[in-house]
Amino acid sequence: MDTNVDLNSIFQFAITDLDLPENGSGAFSTLELSQVPTPPDSSPGSPISDVLNDVQVSISTAFHPDARWQHFTPDFALLSSDLVTFYVHSQVILSASKNSFRSLLPIFPPNVPASTLVQSREYLFNMAIHVPESSQVLNIILHTIYGLSCTHYAPAFETLSAAVDQLPLYGVDPNTYIAIDTPLYALLLSHAPLLPLKVYTLAAKHDLHHLAVSASPHLLSFSLPTLTDEMAKEMGSKYLRKMFFLHMGRVDALKRLLLQPPPPHAPIRGCAFADQRTLTRAWALASAYVAWDARPDISKTFLESALTPLADHLTCELCKKNLNERIKDLVVQWSVVKRTI
Repeated sequence: MDTNVDLNSIFQFAITDLDLPENGSGAFSTLELSQVPTPPDSSPGSPISDVLNDVQVSISTAFHPDARWQHFTPDFALLSSDLVTFYVHSQVILSASKNSFRSLLPIFPPNVPASTLVQSREYLFNMAIHVPESSQVLNIILHTIYGLSCTHYAPAFETLSAAVDQLPLYGVDPNTYIAIDTPLYALLLSHAPLLPLKVYTLAAKHDLHHLAVSASPHLLSFSLPTLTDEMAKEMGSKYLRKMFFLHMGRVDALKRLLLQPPPPHAPIRGCAFADQRTLTRAWALASAYVAWDARPDISKTFLESALTPLADHLTCELCKKNLNERIKDLVVQWSVVKRTI
């Protein structure tokens, strides 16, 4: 089946003025191109033409025929599976993709005559190359390649995840285009507070270390026993191990911090060393209670509420002072325990 569609006979283009950023995701390298035959026009009776005669084809508001990149107009169009057209620039797409955008785009050698190249680009501009992705997914992929934010579209996380999963298929390196300072990185991370496991798993699948690190603090409240085999398989052993070590490391650190009781003070009238053992025993019981149900996300408020009531049973002011100082020290030490993988 022919994969190109003549769009001029289907709709008219609304001309607007929208300049794309000059260098969306870093410098675009010069490509060494090899010749690929350009598909011919769709015949009037082809199945694709017959279908499009009865449907309305939409044009992307961001990637329309007059959208410019470094003052260059688009030179070819992509048509999504739900018939939305995206006009893009071959230099941008081919510079980002290692496989000619899933081998969908024709590329030309540097020795092609200028007249032939112009004719070929005019031909491509009037054609639409079918991409087997929905407009929502393709929109995110193209915004990622151009270094543009798609936050204003408010895509669901499932759509973002699908787009990220498809990037390698189109020859786009996720580590390059989802770096810390990129719009897609920020958008994915914004979902971490509500969907920490999904964000972390997506980062793990594509070895997006910085995203996984940034999402990992939100996993501290996740219950490890609820992790299914499917989740673990999707996450992979490397980042599964990191998540387990984060949880176990924080719990062990908390237990070590709780071992040290409040320090004794010099014997005074009414509070000798023997009397101070009462506080030591009470601390041991309270810390054992905390350690028994220790979680990696225990808050300082919980620690204070579990240990501060010990002062209610003390009559010595020095013992109370030492207890309060020990609790404050515990909270400070707990706050600096590593919270990321």
